[in-house]
Amino acid sequence: TMGNWLVNHWFSAAVLAAWLGINIFLFTYYFLFFDRDERYFYTRAILGSALAWARASAKCLNFNSMLILLPVCRNLLSFLRGTCACCRRTLRKQLDHNLTFHKLVAYALALLTAVHTIAHLFNLERYNQSQQATDGSLPAVLSKMHLQGSNKWLNPIHSNQTTVEYVAFTTIPGLTGVIITLALILMVTSSTEFIRRNYFELFWYTHHLFFIYFAGLVIHGIAGLVRGQTEQSMAEVPPHHCAKYLTQQDQNCTHDCCKDPEFGSIPAESWKWVLAPIILYVFERILRVWRAQQKVVVTKVVMHPARVLELQMQKKGFCMEVGQYIFVNCPAISPLEWHPFTLTSAPEEDFFSIHIRAAGDWTERLIDTFQLETPRIKVDGPFGTASEDVFQYEVAMLVGAGIGVTPFASILKSIWYKFQQADQTLKTKKIYFYWLCRDTGAFAWFNDLLASLEQKMAESGKADFLTYRLFLTGWDTSIANNVALHFDTATDTVTGLRHKTIFGRPMWNMEFAAVAAAHPRSVVGVFLCGPEALAKSLQKSCYQHSSLDPRKVKFYFNKENF
Repeated sequence: TMGNWLVNHWFSAAVLAAWLGINIFLFTYYFLFFDRDERYFYTRAILGSALAWARASAKCLNFNSMLILLPVCRNLLSFLRGTCACCRRTLRKQLDHNLTFHKLVAYALALLTAVHTIAHLFNLERYNQSQQATDGSLPAVLSKMHLQGSNKWLNPIHSNQTTVEYVAFTTIPGLTGVIITLALILMVTSSTEFIRRNYFELFWYTHHLFFIYFAGLVIHGIAGLVRGQTEQSMAEVPPHHCAKYLTQQDQNCTHDCCKDPEFGSIPAESWKWVLAPIILYVFERILRVWRAQQKVVVTKVVMHPARVLELQMQKKGFCMEVGQYIFVNCPAISPLEWHPFTLTSAPEEDFFSIHIRAAGDWTERLIDTFQLETPRIKVDGPFGTASEDVFQYEVAMLVGAGIGVTPFASILKSIWYKFQQADQTLKTKKIYFYWLCRDTGAFAWFNDLLASLEQKMAESGKADFLTYRLFLTGWDTSIANNVALHFDTATDTVTGLRHKTIFGRPMWNMEFAAVAAAHPRSVVGVFLCGPEALAKSLQKSCYQHSSLDPRKVKFYFNKENF
C-alpha cells in the first residue's frame, strides 16, 4: 500500500521531502553559525545557546512565511495546471493538495513561533540579569558598555528597572512580536474543521489578519536589538584573545587589547524572503477583482426541499470540466465574503450550476434573498483538476457520502451526455453508484437528477447502464412505518425512484463480490468523495477483491479531493 501511495503521490512526497530537508538544513546551519561564529562571541557570553535557538527558528520562520501564500494563489495554480497540461494527470492532481500544504506550513509557523518566543524570553531574562549584575563578570562588563559610547552597547537593556513586559510592549521587536503571535494564534485556531464548516464567516474574516502578520514580520527586525561584533572591531580586538582583558580594568594599558570592542546590529532581512510572494499575491487579488467584475447572468433559480438552492448561471468565456469548483460572492449580503461550491452541471450543458444548502449565516441569507429577488452574483473560477479518470474505466463504482455526492452530479450527467453522443473518450460501459446519506431531506435535489437520468436511460433502452444504491444511514420510526406500509410498491417510498432505498450501511464485501462476479474480466475504477474512514474500508475491499491473475477483475481506488 505504501508503494501504491508513492507511485500516485510521488510529486507530493518529493515536495514534502524537499520542504522538510530545507527546514532542517536552515535550522541546523544557522544554529551552528550563531553558536560558533566569532562575531557573536560576546553576545553568547550574555545569552548562551538561547541566541542560536532564536536565530535558527527566525530563519525557518522567514522561509515558511515565504511559502504560506503560494498555495492560496488559486489563479497561479490554475496557470501552472494549464502549463503542465501535457504532464501526467497524477502530477496535475497533486496541485489540488495545495490547502494541505498550506496547513502544514501554518503548523510549522506555529511551532517555530513558539520556539522563537521561548528563546527570546530566555534572552530577555539573561539580558536583565547581566544588566543588574555587579560581580565584574564578562556579561556584567559587556552590559555596562553603553556608558562608553553610542556604538558600544551590546545589551539592549540599559536600566535596572526594565521588565520583560516593558520590552515586549515598548520596543519594535517586542510589540510586533506580540501582534504577529496573536494574529497567528487567531488564524490557526479559527481555521479548524469545526469552525470552517459551522462558522465560515469567523474563519474568513480572522484569516485576513495575515495582512497584519506580514506587516509585523517586515518591521519586526528593524530595531536590531540582537547585536554582534563589527568586522573592523574583530580585526582590531579579536574576541578569543581579548575577552579576558575586558574583566581586568587596567588603567595603564600596554597590551594589544586596550580598545573596547564595538558592536553592530544584524540587518533586518524578513522583507527579502517575503517580498516576491507578497507581490505575487497582490497580482492574484487584482486578477480576482478583475474576474469578479465580469457579468454573471442567473438563468434559473430552483428551490429544492430541505432548503437547498440551485442556481443555473451563464458567464462569457466560462469553461468548466467535471469535478471543478467555483467561488461565489453576493455583494448584497457581504461584499468581502467568497464561498466555494462544487459545480453540479456537466461541461456539455450551456450553463453552469451549483447547489447551495443552508449551512451557516451566509448561505441562510443567500437562500432567503433568492426567495424574494435575484441579487447580483460574482463568480471566480473554475478551479481544481478535472475528475476525468472516471471516463477511463469500463466499469466505475462511484461512492458519495452525504454532501460528497455533489461532484457526482456533474460526473453522472457528463457520462450520460458522452454516452448519448457516442464519445470516443468514454470507455465506460457500466456505472454503479452508491450514495450514503443520514436523512431523507438531503436526497431531494439529487433525487430529481437521478429520476430524470433514470427516465432518459429507460427511453433510450439503456436502463441497465446505471445501477444505483441509496443507503439511508440515519432513519426514524415514521420512515420505518411508511416503508412497512408500501413495501410492495414499484417505486421507493423515500425517493420515488425504481431502485429501493436500503436502510443501514453498505456491506462492501458483498457489493464488491457482486461487481466482480458481474464483470469477471474488467478493470473497475472505484471513486470516493467522502470521509477518510470510508476511504480505508474501500481501499481494503479493492485489494481483497482484485484478482492476482492479470486477465481477471482488478479494482483501482481513487479518492477525489473536492
